[in-house]
Amino acid sequence: MAKFDLKNLDKIIRILRKETIRYRKPVISFVADYSKNDPFLILISCILSLRTQDKVTAQATRRLFHLAKTPEEMVELSTRDIEKVIYPVGFYRIKAKNIKRICKILIEKFGGRVPDDLDTLLSLPGVGRKTANLVLTEGFNKLGICVDTHVHRISNRLGLVRTKNPQETEFSLRKNLPKKYWKEFNYLLVTYGQNICKPIKPLCSLCKIFPYCLRMGVK
Repeated sequence: MAKFDLKNLDKIIRILRKETIRYRKPVISFVADYSKNDPFLILISCILSLRTQDKVTAQATRRLFHLAKTPEEMVELSTRDIEKVIYPVGFYRIKAKNIKRICKILIEKFGGRVPDDLDTLLSLPGVGRKTANLVLTEGFNKLGICVDTHVHRISNRLGLVRTKNPQETEFSLRKNLPKKYWKEFNYLLVTYGQNICKPIKPLCSLCKIFPYCLRMGVK
């Protein structure tokens, strides 16, 4: 079985940096820029984005942040109010409840501030590894590897990892991916995955990293 050549990784990253400039930023990167990397707004946006298209997430985020931008302001909203403004994001009722619970915890335990370590973030309601890592990288400029379906898919197609789910991919990348690429890896692969390396019928004929890709699982 063919093996990915790590010597090509620097070339791949340089190409992706150049190619992704032409495309629209993923919604969380947009929120990070808009909020000047406010960890709280990034955290809430990440929660809204789960199982939801970027366009829907962006609209829901704008509506919600028009009403509240801090845990103290958010906790004053009723769960029903939050449900109304974030609909139709996926699982909007559950997300509304979790947002309220998170805000109460942040106020009661952390002085209204978002914690900046992985384990504490993972203890918050509805926060998984993807969200926690994204808050660390985008909100605190700390090391982390955020793995969503795009990162999982493309990492496997390249042959960089051979894993069955995003969590396995994260742990494998932590071993194999140089730390200098950790923070930007999600942004590059999500942007590329939304536009070129799509889940179905990837545009391999337009792909600039095609020469270095093992195309694992691509027919």
